[in-house]
Amino acid sequence: MDYQWLRTFIIAAETLNFRKASEKLRVSQPSVTVHIRLLEEHLGITLFDRINNRVSLTDAGRLFYGEAVKLIESLDKTVHHMQSFAQGYRTNWTIAISPLMAETILPYYLRTFMDGHPDVELTIRVEESERIEKLVDDGEVHLGISALNATLRNVESIRIYNDPIVFVMPVDSYDEESGPPIDVRDALMDNYLLTHHHPVFWDDLLVVLKKHVPGIRTMKVTQAHVAKRFIQEGLGNSFLPHSVVRRELTEGRLMRPHFNLFELPVVSTFIIVRKMGRLEEEFIEGISKFYFG
Repeated sequence: MDYQWLRTFIIAAETLNFRKASEKLRVSQPSVTVHIRLLEEHLGITLFDRINNRVSLTDAGRLFYGEAVKLIESLDKTVHHMQSFAQGYRTNWTIAISPLMAETILPYYLRTFMDGHPDVELTIRVEESERIEKLVDDGEVHLGISALNATLRNVESIRIYNDPIVFVMPVDSYDEESGPPIDVRDALMDNYLLTHHHPVFWDDLLVVLKKHVPGIRTMKVTQAHVAKRFIQEGLGNSFLPHSVVRRELTEGRLMRPHFNLFELPVVSTFIIVRKMGRLEEEFIEGISKFYFG
């Protein structure tokens, strides 16, 4: 059974139009017809009914569609494994990490880990923290890096560092040493507060904040990197983990005024694992030695 016959059948079954199938496959329409005919002859069944220049799947065609998809996925996976083997990879390893952590933790350590494990083909899945624990528990990923502690019985959670929350705002025309003191209450009242780009602290922080600064205006921005860009463009202020804004503060692209209204929270980052193997142990040991503050 030819691989291309299967691919042609799958696309034709999904479009129910041989012309559209030929366009998607970038082959001629007669080629599509030939592939389908050869596949039907090979299987000894009719896959499509053809009535008045319209096609529809037969009962056998609908049954075979699911099997054809499985065959193609299996073949593609096998080809990928062999190509990886030819490149020197001997192990496939998958990490799930939240968007918030992807730009703060992983880039600092990933090169070191990859250099020490040239035989590991690494896959990074960027997922929201709320999903990571379930992915680890289901075995879809080997390890997760999350802003949320684990709650499921079968997984283990290891806190790798704590991160203070800081108040940040756009850079003004003065630097922080020569300019007049910044009144954070005025800064909060005069600008939007960008919120909910972290899954842990926002609800509690807003309750306390509104007691100190009534009438504050908020805008939900659910991705930290977007919130940072908005702040740099002067669209508002926000509270973010220090590790997320460390580079921007160092390079003078954001300001961190002294915040004296109340004590700000601290958030944690966790490694989530279900099975502690050699790679998991080495990854946790290595990343725990890095300073992300």
